[in-house]
Amino acid sequence: MVRINLLLRAGTLAATVLGFGTPAAAELTRVNDSGFVSHHEVVLEASPRDVWLALITPSGWWRKDHTWSGDAANLTLTPQAGGCFCETIPEVDEPGRYTLQGSVEHMRVIQAYPETALRMQGALGPLQSEPVVGVLTIAISKAELGTRIVWEYNVGGPMRYEVPVISKAVDGVMGAQLAALGKLLGVVAVPQDEAPDAGEGNTAEADAETSVPDKASAPIIKVAPTIKAEPLLRPSVKPASGTATAPATPAAAGLAPKPEAKPVPKSATKPAPKPAPKPAPTPASVDDAFGDLEADKPGR
Repeated sequence: MVRINLLLRAGTLAATVLGFGTPAAAELTRVNDSGFVSHHEVVLEASPRDVWLALITPSGWWRKDHTWSGDAANLTLTPQAGGCFCETIPEVDEPGRYTLQGSVEHMRVIQAYPETALRMQGALGPLQSEPVVGVLTIAISKAELGTRIVWEYNVGGPMRYEVPVISKAVDGVMGAQLAALGKLLGVVAVPQDEAPDAGEGNTAEADAETSVPDKASAPIIKVAPTIKAEPLLRPSVKPASGTATAPATPAAAGLAPKPEAKPVPKSATKPAPKPAPKPAPTPASVDDAFGDLEADKPGR
C-alpha cells in the first residue's frame, strides 16, 4: 500500500511539472538501478550577484506546489556550510484545533560560494522517505548574454520506487523550479548544446569546480631549511686585519678536554708553622719548653 501511494505521489509531481513547463536544455544524463542524474541549464538576464541573491531567497520563487506547508513564504535558506534549506510549518489555532509550529529540512548546505556555486545535500519531496543521498549542485557563471546557471541533482541509493518512473518525476520538478527562477530574473536563452553523456563525468558539478577559483590546488608542504655544516674548531675571536691567524686548536676553541687534576704533595698543602710561643720564664726543662716544636725541626 505504501509503495502504491509513493508511486501515485510521483505521478502527481510529474503531472504538475508538465503543466508548468521546463527549460529546453534538460536531460536525465544517467538512469540506472542505483540512481539518476537530472541536468538543467539556462541563461538569465540578471547579473551573477542578482542571481545569487535570488537563489538564496527561495521564498521569492520556489513553487508552492512543492512545499509541505503549501506556501513558499515559509521557506528559508542559510547560505553557509551547515546551513539549512528549511520550511516552517505554521502552528494552527482555529476553533476545535490547535497545533504547535513544526519544520522540515529540505536540504543542508555543504558549499556556498557567493555568485559562483551553491551545493546542498538532501532527498527532496517523496525521496525524503527513502535511504537515498541527493546532491544538488547549482553553478553560476558569466555568459555572453547574461548569467549562465547549471542545475544538477544527483541521486543515488536504495529506494522503493522504480527508478525510471521517479527519475522523470523528480527531473520535471527540478526543471519547474529553475523555470520559476528564470521567470523571476528573465530568461535570455536556453543553451542548445547537447547535455553531457552519462558516465562521462562531465556534469554541472564539474562546471562548478572549474568556475570556482582554485586557491589551493595542492597541499602546502613545509620543508625544513638545509643547515650548512661548519667546522667545530674555529677561533672565537676574529683577528684584526693584517694579523696572522693562529691555526685553530681544541684549546683555542674551548673544546679541548680539561687535564686531570694531579695530586698535590702534602708539603705544598701543609699550613705554615705557627710562630713559636714565648718560653715560660721558669720552664721545668728545655725539652718541656720547646716540646711542641720538636716535630717541625728539619730531619725529623
